[in-house]
Amino acid sequence: MPLRPILSSLRHHKLTALLLMLQVAVTCAIVCNVAFMISERVGQVTLSSGVDEAALSMLDSEMIRKGGNPQAQHAADLAALRALPGVTAAVAVDSLPLGDGESSYGACASAEDMAKAIAAHSMMQSGLCMQPAVFGGSPGEIGALGLHLVEGRDFHQDEYMTGTEVPTAIISKALADRLYPGKDPLGQSIYSGADKPIRVVGVVGTLLRPHLRESTSNQLAMIYPMLPNNAQVTYLLRSKPDDRQRVLRAAAARLFQVNPDRIIPAENMRTFEQMRGDYFQRDTTMIGLLLTSALGLLFVTALGITGLANFWVQQRTRQIGIRRAIGATRTDILRYFQGENFLIVSAGIVIGLLLAVLLNLILMAHYELPRLPLFYLPISAAVLWLLGQLAVLGPAMRAARVPPVVATRAA
Repeated sequence: MPLRPILSSLRHHKLTALLLMLQVAVTCAIVCNVAFMISERVGQVTLSSGVDEAALSMLDSEMIRKGGNPQAQHAADLAALRALPGVTAAVAVDSLPLGDGESSYGACASAEDMAKAIAAHSMMQSGLCMQPAVFGGSPGEIGALGLHLVEGRDFHQDEYMTGTEVPTAIISKALADRLYPGKDPLGQSIYSGADKPIRVVGVVGTLLRPHLRESTSNQLAMIYPMLPNNAQVTYLLRSKPDDRQRVLRAAAARLFQVNPDRIIPAENMRTFEQMRGDYFQRDTTMIGLLLTSALGLLFVTALGITGLANFWVQQRTRQIGIRRAIGATRTDILRYFQGENFLIVSAGIVIGLLLAVLLNLILMAHYELPRLPLFYLPISAAVLWLLGQLAVLGPAMRAARVPPVVATRAA
């Protein structure tokens, strides 16, 4: 179809065409960045923790009277919990992926890197040094969590300690790849500022840290054979998914039988899935708000395109009739309106893509949003092109159905 008639018509409707073009541009810029933000948050919400979430539940217990022997109390509690029907594993832990608290220690691949880190007062600027999260727990923690050992072994009974001066550690694969690139991590030493280095005896595939940070460090984690040694402890229970709530209620009742001199907060009796949902509650709410705003903006833009196309069809009834009378087919009329819409939307998209990049730079500077991947630009453009063609299709088909005689008689 020749462009001259379309361009000539648009020159007579500069203001309306410009307004629609700007609406498309603003929509393109906002929707492009909103789609990226939604993708970022969905990716974070769906991160694998590495544990068997569907089988896990936990409850917190705090002894009212301080002192005593925490280890003896934990041993008695765990023996009672493991005897409960439906419980396949029970361990005491100090923290969990996506949990409430996090312990983090510096970890270096060599004594030289540790010395540099100490001198620089930073673990992130000193060669092969990281700041991984550290998990501790009683024997059986690996199996209870459902972690998958990709290399090495679990801890031996004589390796468990009550302090941080542990002899061995199991690390995540992400940490192994960062500390020992191209090397076998088993048998390697971790230097954390302790008197003796810690020997790596195992590697788990994935283990998410309790508090998420930047994506490059979310799976940097170590497990120590470090026994919880406080009056407050978290007991982790493994059971069939359908038994979790029943097991939690039975576990609380059994713990009070063992020693009633304790507090078990009801809000801390939860499944792992509930804990994960609480952790990502803000993110899921934000995803819903962003998705609603993006769809609303696209809907308003589609209404604007449809309304303008309907207005122009009414204004050009006589012009359409004349074209039909001199031989234009319905397909020609349909293509005319679609081509006109395509030009307006395309101009708006070009401006919108530039605005999308500018908006992303502003978000990067003020809200620490990552750089917008370039593939979002053509995807956003394709969505708006499709939206524009669908929005104008109804008015264009109505214009194409106008009989030549009726159109010619229109004033």
